[in-house]
Amino acid sequence: MNTFKKFIESSLLQEIFIHHSQLTTHQLGIKISTENLSTNRVEQATNNHIIAFAADTQAPMFVETILLRKHNNRKATELLFSDVLYRHPAAFFLLGDLVNLGYSNRQWKPIDRYVEALRKKNIPVHAILGNHEVMGRPREGMRKFQHRFPDHELTGYVVRINSVAIVLVNSNFSTLSVNEDVTQTIWYKKTLEALDEDATVDFIITGCHHSPFTNSRIVKPSKEVEEKFIPPFLQSRKSCLFLSGHCHAYEHYKVEGKDFMVIGGGGGLKQPLRQGLGTLADIALDYKPLFHYVIVEVLGDTLQVTSYHIKKDFSGFEEGRKTLIKKSEIFSHLTGSEQNK
Repeated sequence: MNTFKKFIESSLLQEIFIHHSQLTTHQLGIKISTENLSTNRVEQATNNHIIAFAADTQAPMFVETILLRKHNNRKATELLFSDVLYRHPAAFFLLGDLVNLGYSNRQWKPIDRYVEALRKKNIPVHAILGNHEVMGRPREGMRKFQHRFPDHELTGYVVRINSVAIVLVNSNFSTLSVNEDVTQTIWYKKTLEALDEDATVDFIITGCHHSPFTNSRIVKPSKEVEEKFIPPFLQSRKSCLFLSGHCHAYEHYKVEGKDFMVIGGGGGLKQPLRQGLGTLADIALDYKPLFHYVIVEVLGDTLQVTSYHIKKDFSGFEEGRKTLIKKSEIFSHLTGSEQNK
């Protein structure tokens, strides 16, 4: 993790980044300002203080089943959505790979039913693109996705739920133009800075599809997520939780006092994880559920993150691992890091 400190502490790299950002935005005609941040924000004031997150609800593809074992995956996804409906969160966030092929109407049908059931009960559903939404026919996949989630912004958007700001960013960098990539990178940094200064915000959660950290044997950690999103996240005073998917497993990493969770247990084929020497320090080695999602709840000055996993008999979901994130500890750890610079 020393690479992050070197990146953040190096004034030369900071100057190069700032110069490149200014030059690129001028050349491309991109205007990023605090005023523009509100255009990418969805406000939700509610007495409901629980927020649900899931990732990778796609049905298995045949080619995937050659390497990985099926476990009644479609049923698991149906049960997951039913459990979210039962718990009735203030909002439900899907972190990509909702379906295995974004352009396929057939693959969208069950997800459409589940999402419609939630929305009928006044549970807003927000989402971001995964790699499967843009697989094969990316434009068609993105068009169908956008039709279902009209508040989605390709280069990032914010949803405010009371004192929690959820910042959603696009990690499908290969589908972004240079203009879009630069816009998002600068927007993300400035958005975190603005939210840090907003007295009505206590906690910031970032969500994207590709995981910056994972021990998966099937997918690699995203270096671009690590380079573009992690430094601003670590520098942000109120940023405390980074959620991602892509790896179909539950993992929990701690970096400079902040929590990074991989929650790709929405229904895809479970992926094996590397173990032993040379692996990242997963602090949830004793918790590897088959299918799962998380609920975040604000309890005073604490953010409680609870993983719910499927029961062994597939009769529903039950409470699993809990993590407590205290606001005072976020600030104290960041203050200590700044003093050590």
